[in-house]
Amino acid sequence: MGADPHGRFVELYEHAYRPVLGYVLRRCQNPDDAADVVAETFTVAWRRIAEVPPGEEARLWLFGVARRVLANHRRGERRHDQRTAALREQLAASPLVTGPPREDLSPMGEVFRGLPDDDRELLALVAWERLDAGEIALMLGISRNAVRVRLFRARKRFARGLRRAGYDRTYAIALEGSTL
Repeated sequence: MGADPHGRFVELYEHAYRPVLGYVLRRCQNPDDAADVVAETFTVAWRRIAEVPPGEEARLWLFGVARRVLANHRRGERRHDQRTAALREQLAASPLVTGPPREDLSPMGEVFRGLPDDDRELLALVAWERLDAGEIALMLGISRNAVRVRLFRARKRFARGLRRAGYDRTYAIALEGSTL
């Protein structure tokens, strides 16, 4: 292999990519995971190009790296599965997730449910998460002014829905006129 690190890596990659990919594909259930493992294997090779042995030993060295990357990947998957299972148990026991059945919603809850998803999200961010326009703008990646306009429109739609549901006109007017 050539003396310059870039050239040496290119040559290594060209000669070993397919064998390493085959090695990894035979050991991964998901082709996307295999692609990640191969990418990580060659990232290690790039960082440690000076340590890669010459000739045919380079391919074997890459197999060893791929084997360790696969082991790390499997450990990560197990940790992820364990955390996911624990989170599912917590969520199953949480009253926040189960919530009331749709037929048990108050008329106000029904009006809220009837709003478009974007309106519900904005109103919930203000009411439940206690975020201001600047915080919402950062979260959504839009301008503060865009948040204010969207929130104004969402409040108007909510107020109209409340009036249609028979809520006190002054309550609906107060909601329409609120600012952030």
